[in-house]
Amino acid sequence: MSSKNVVFKKICKDNSVGVYMGKRDFVDRVDGVDPVDGVIIVDPAALQGRKVFVTLSCTFRYGRDDMDVLGIAFRRELYLSTRQVYPPLQDRDKGIHSKIQAKLLRKLGDNAYPFFFEFPDNLPCSVALQPAPHDVGKQCAVEFEIKAFSAESQDAKIRKRSTVKLMLRKVQYAPESQGVAPCVETTRDFVMSDKPLHVKASLDKEVYYHGETMKVHVSVTNDSNKTIKNIVVSVDQVANVVLYSSDSYSKCVALEETGDTVSPGATLQKVYKLLPLLANNRERRGIALDGKLKHEDTNLASSSIIKEGVLKEVMGIMVSYRVTVKLIVGGMMGSSEVGLEVPFKLMHPKPDAGKQTEMEEEMEFQEFKRSYLKGMIDDEEEEGNVSGGDDMGPKEK
Repeated sequence: MSSKNVVFKKICKDNSVGVYMGKRDFVDRVDGVDPVDGVIIVDPAALQGRKVFVTLSCTFRYGRDDMDVLGIAFRRELYLSTRQVYPPLQDRDKGIHSKIQAKLLRKLGDNAYPFFFEFPDNLPCSVALQPAPHDVGKQCAVEFEIKAFSAESQDAKIRKRSTVKLMLRKVQYAPESQGVAPCVETTRDFVMSDKPLHVKASLDKEVYYHGETMKVHVSVTNDSNKTIKNIVVSVDQVANVVLYSSDSYSKCVALEETGDTVSPGATLQKVYKLLPLLANNRERRGIALDGKLKHEDTNLASSSIIKEGVLKEVMGIMVSYRVTVKLIVGGMMGSSEVGLEVPFKLMHPKPDAGKQTEMEEEMEFQEFKRSYLKGMIDDEEEEGNVSGGDDMGPKEK
């Protein structure tokens, strides 16, 4: 018995426009990105002569929409592309359609029209900084959105009841080939000690998958006359907000503190196990998350991989990970620290291509509902100009 294929759908409040899409996650393979395709269904009677447009946008937010300082909003559009889908500008049956589009067009009938977008190769992936439990509204995030609307023209004001919006995600998977397993070592000399302290930390591999336990190999050779009073091993997430400023957020997302000691002249070799998970960090503000469509379907943000030649300044939020090994060294004048950092990547494994079979005829339609944070209001006020003059037009930016 074949499994059903989920198709996400959403209809605007006045029923003039609806959007159907076969997926909401689009993969960035560094050298190219999955195209965004779907089908728009229209109700000519409800349109009353209006046209239908669809836009793909990438927006970077550095605060809520209502935050404004000296007339400068903390929001920037990184990309915006618009298509007119109705009346169609070309015969829909002569175009090249994806498999899901072809099946949807057959099922939905004559009032369905396909749309297609290609991502440029210089856009960031979906990522958001986790708000505190009491925060409301939209926070710092890179977001992708499909918006379909009906209006007299592309530049005309539109009402929210004639608009439908779907949040998408641009994601990256771990590369197929692993790099060299990272290893870092350091030697520290102390005053009044003839011999040094040597510390080495290494990982089993360069890339770890979300939900996978990490093994950190620590080797300590203490030839000094100092006592190692404690060893702390942690996984740190570093999120660099690179668009508006050079803000950097370093958050510990996993910690192991066992109180291990190493006496003068002794050695220690031990494997520490760490598991960086969002489930253990849900109340912590500022943790970077993979862009989420629902509150429960995300995880710690994946490591950012950028195509060579792309400016980092336009990437919104850059995420990286490191294992930090910290030794607390006792002394007559108080304790000191010896630390080292081991970089690694945290990502999702690439899906098994063999499981991505051709879509069956039977499709299950699922309402595509956007989850709003507590305190947001879905009002019916008019939106501003869709094109905004020079800010947006039929040409891609």
